[in-house]
Amino acid sequence: MIRPILAFGHPNLRKKSEKITADFPELKTLIADLYETMNNANGVGLAAIQVNIPVNVLVVNADPFKEDHPDLAGFQKTYINLEILEESGDEWSYNEGCLSVPTINEDISRKPTIKIEYDDENFVRQTETVSGMVARVLQHENDHLQGRMFTDNLSSLRKMLLRKKLEQISCGKISGKYRMNHPRK
Repeated sequence: MIRPILAFGHPNLRKKSEKITADFPELKTLIADLYETMNNANGVGLAAIQVNIPVNVLVVNADPFKEDHPDLAGFQKTYINLEILEESGDEWSYNEGCLSVPTINEDISRKPTIKIEYDDENFVRQTETVSGMVARVLQHENDHLQGRMFTDNLSSLRKMLLRKKLEQISCGKISGKYRMNHPRK
């Protein structure tokens, strides 16, 4: 089922997501809905909080990056109870967007390599080190899990310049080409 995505300004996007256990009700349905919602909106990552479920679950589909990064062809993965243990390397800037902030893309600096722990869909704890675009997507989605948005990484001046457009997103005057839940519509 395609769920509406919370738009910038929705107070629930600022909530920290809770860890879950294997007995979380209808987890498989939630995961399937996250993939369907993300793919419908042409996204590469989606955290459960973005569909108003404040739990530490996110999905990634890095396939859209395959043209520039052939190793990501078919990369699709679910992360439950994600924790970033370590970030390393020289920060690199990349133009990021967000399904909760349609029409705004901004250069964001992040570390290129992260060490993570997470539960897979069978609740087996995994530890991995990932780099490049997957690391970037996971850092972006982890921001959502922590109640942060990619716009929080912008300078005060840039935020001020985007203020009107962000307000229009919040009010529903600017929307994605997918179902959204605008806080002030």
